[in-house]
Amino acid sequence: MQPVRDADLTSSRILIVDDQEANVRLIEFILDSAGFQHYSHTTDSRQVLQLFSTFQPDILLLDLQMPHHDGFAVMAQLASELPVQEHLPILVLTADITTEAKQRALASGANDFLSKPLDATEVVLRIKNLLRTRWLQAELRQHNETLEAKVRERTRQLAEAPLEILDRLALAAEYRDDDTGQHTKRVGQLAAIIARGVGQSEDQVEVLRLAATLHDVGKIGVPDRVLLKPDKLTGEEFEIIKSHTNIGAEILGKSKFSILQLAREIAVSHHERWDGTGYPLGLKRDHIPLAGRIVAIADVFDALTHDRPYKKAWSLEAAVAETKRLSGRQFDPHLVDVFLAAVKTEGIRKLAEFIENTTDDRMAVLPAPQI
Repeated sequence: MQPVRDADLTSSRILIVDDQEANVRLIEFILDSAGFQHYSHTTDSRQVLQLFSTFQPDILLLDLQMPHHDGFAVMAQLASELPVQEHLPILVLTADITTEAKQRALASGANDFLSKPLDATEVVLRIKNLLRTRWLQAELRQHNETLEAKVRERTRQLAEAPLEILDRLALAAEYRDDDTGQHTKRVGQLAAIIARGVGQSEDQVEVLRLAATLHDVGKIGVPDRVLLKPDKLTGEEFEIIKSHTNIGAEILGKSKFSILQLAREIAVSHHERWDGTGYPLGLKRDHIPLAGRIVAIADVFDALTHDRPYKKAWSLEAAVAETKRLSGRQFDPHLVDVFLAAVKTEGIRKLAEFIENTTDDRMAVLPAPQI
């Protein structure tokens, strides 16, 4: 912080409160002689609050013994009006030189105390000292606010960094067989709709939406000749494709972050089938994690309705019909009911438009369907 110059101090605003006009004139003469330019006064202590609001002084020169409101009452009024972080220096100028008066004044909020008759040099020195303290406190407060803002920004960046890394990782895998890179986000949005429909909290829905984008991260380890093959896969090639679930589990494994733990669970289970004929573990019914069952529906529905290297997009109506057909076989029938209820509530076209228009990082806000 830079040292406070006298030129800065003399530009400060000074408010004088004294019921004796002669005292006011004397103080103003002292201020003029010392180069102070901005001061105001009142001889009626009842006007202090209004004058304080309009003049906004940097320091208050205050008499104690006054009619209507004495100096103690004025300090009590100001204390109730000033923000907690605001420091207003108060220099008490009074003929009451008793120890009791000094102690009471300092306890009421005064910062310094001068006895009348006043010594001009001492008045100026005390005023400058108090103003210098005010300026330094203001600079320190501003410095702290700047540091706090930097800390908040850094904290925000640190909080966003894992999510952006997660997004980039999902995008890296998805670009292998989707040149738009939007499949992962659409799956997240569809999964969020289903999760909300089964009563998950908004925090749970959001975590699932983000984790679901990594469901196919294991495709990073699948060769292009298999992943991008436009023809029917051989048995051996299909086994290679199936390995992406275990590869994804290995990539995401042993993380201490709950969102990546959930992403691992999804990666390894989203190709399990309700009837137990899925892979890689052949889990059945409720033995399949709920997140995996949700993403299974979202993944297949989106794959059906968009072009892939090995197929053209199906119509939305055909995809809905296929989802119904697979209920109780590949998909959890209750989750299919939840999903189809959302389709019925919003309409197929509206649902499609919603998904396509929310493929950024905003959370899906389609209401939970009533089933």
